[in-house]
Amino acid sequence: MKYQCDRKAQTITIEGQCYQPSDLAPLRALLQTQLAAGTDELQFKVELLDFLTTWFEDSPELTVKTSGSTGTPKVMTVSKERMMNSAILTLDFLQLKAGASALLCMPLEYIAGKMVVVRALVGGLDLYPVAPCGHPLAQCTRQLDFAAMIPLQVFNSLQDPVEAQRLRAIEQLIIGGGAIDEALGRALFDFPRHVWSTYGMTETLSHIALRRVNGPEASDFYQPFAQVNLSLSPEDTLVIDAPLVSAQQLVTNDIVVFNELGQFRIKGRKDNVINSGGIKLQIEELEAKITALAPDLECQISAQPHTKFGQCVVLLLTARSLPVGLEPRAYLEQVLVALSRFERPKRYLVVETLPRTGTNKPDRAAALRLAAQAQLALF
Repeated sequence: MKYQCDRKAQTITIEGQCYQPSDLAPLRALLQTQLAAGTDELQFKVELLDFLTTWFEDSPELTVKTSGSTGTPKVMTVSKERMMNSAILTLDFLQLKAGASALLCMPLEYIAGKMVVVRALVGGLDLYPVAPCGHPLAQCTRQLDFAAMIPLQVFNSLQDPVEAQRLRAIEQLIIGGGAIDEALGRALFDFPRHVWSTYGMTETLSHIALRRVNGPEASDFYQPFAQVNLSLSPEDTLVIDAPLVSAQQLVTNDIVVFNELGQFRIKGRKDNVINSGGIKLQIEELEAKITALAPDLECQISAQPHTKFGQCVVLLLTARSLPVGLEPRAYLEQVLVALSRFERPKRYLVVETLPRTGTNKPDRAAALRLAAQAQLALF
């Protein structure tokens, strides 16, 4: 497929209308006069034009915020050329052609939103912007060839029959910014087209691998893109060598296993391991086990220092997800008895909402701070 990687020659198509770089300033000025109405859609379109203006500036780099899922968010400087390389990897993998309709419903301050726009610039996609929200398909009636969404947006869309029908009609749906839990995976399994989970980070300029979520090709293993070389560190964490998108080899905190095809499955993050009495527990795996035992329970696992065990497992849960009329401790001890004695939480804390980052990932640092308050004992 032919791609346009000369920024001076690029155009952007928005809702069927093609714009030159010289059109952006007058269009922004026009929208600015309408902002008094205060709609999120107008504001988001202004943000899109601001990003495009930055993109077409002479500088070969721009800045982007990290999600802050494991610590304080930071600002990174990234190469526009490498962003275009990343776009081509995705366009090739998904076989998206010029003129394909693409939904933009991700915040433009993060790499995921920026990369949707760059794919449109490089691949000639027709961009349909919807202000980031929990129900992006409520407003977008267009048949979509491509959409990038977070799990919460997908979950919300499935709750409304009209939105669910639109979701099922998307030709290539990629889901990132958080894990697809077992219940959501089951809901997506019979989708008639293509649904993918993404693996990547800001440092890799969005994703470098996808795994199929639906149909006979569904898998727990991620398929890396072409020209992405992967290996294991001595601590069994994923090492990424992808010179097209990153100047440096990246040693991640993600503990993975490979299959014979060179695909990988994520077990969890190295910094999400709880060492309790010499037994190492992977937070993500333990959360998945609890979700399987209690699908309606909204919970996160964290830890607390413990005199005897070094660390003990703490369960954070929301009051709204508990059965009505049942005391939390009695319910949890009844449900979690199926876990091994090493896996069972020693403390629990009922919270109003679970801590999340700006991109809706579990905020592990905030969870640790909450876990320090847990006094109520289990088992």
